[in-house]
Amino acid sequence: MCGVCGCGGSEARIGSVFGGDRNKRVQRADTGTTQAWRAIDTRRPAASPAGLDHESTDRASVARLQRVERDILGKNARIAAANRSWLAERRILALNLMSSPGSGKTSLLVRALETLGGRLPAAVIEGDQQTEFDAERIRATGVPALQINTGKGCHLDADMVARALPRLPLAERGLLLIENVGNLVCPAAFDLGEAHKVVILSVTEGEDKPLKYPDMFAAADLMLLNKADLLPYLSFDVERAIEYARRVNPQLEVILTSATRGDGIDAWLAWIERERASA
Repeated sequence: MCGVCGCGGSEARIGSVFGGDRNKRVQRADTGTTQAWRAIDTRRPAASPAGLDHESTDRASVARLQRVERDILGKNARIAAANRSWLAERRILALNLMSSPGSGKTSLLVRALETLGGRLPAAVIEGDQQTEFDAERIRATGVPALQINTGKGCHLDADMVARALPRLPLAERGLLLIENVGNLVCPAAFDLGEAHKVVILSVTEGEDKPLKYPDMFAAADLMLLNKADLLPYLSFDVERAIEYARRVNPQLEVILTSATRGDGIDAWLAWIERERASA
């Protein structure tokens, strides 16, 4: 069990780049790093009618969990730093794409890769608890994709990415896109060695998501506000969503996108090229 977020995954399955070996199991290390905005319950435990010392028990439990978390975070930080160094040596720009399930991450990736048309060498790591559906959609564009199935785990970690990197045909000065497991909580806390975190928020989710899940938006450098083609049918307030996101992260860049119509895809690719040039 992950000592940071409590997810129950004990192993990950990392497939091959073009096919996927569902029988190959790779033991995962439960690792991670934290960001700001961690909610801490500072209320004292209620007194027990039986007179039991729940307060001292609670303090001991908290101290134990903090020690476990420090160990896990330290290990993940070392692996993430090694990943970052490995990518930097090859001048590969790595992006960690994060969102809730159903926001349109994979559709945006497919549309962006189709628009790129091979002008920039790219590869994709797909993270899901089960199936290779998303990796297969990426491979249909002609871009190599490697699937990581996390089982009961709710996020990718640096160790999983470290095991995946040597299996991908990554070109020098290329692009690595990591589609994390759909989850607005845990992936924000786990450094994978990427250059930037990108959060996708769809207009079907509500403007208040940045305030409800601030860790995710605090950690990101770019927000893609997706499914813009549905705005005429919704009461979603774009300006309010952006204002809420920038309350959490004043430096957050925002691009309005639609995987269906192609809105914002050129702007996103221009952002990628800018970051690639400055890396």
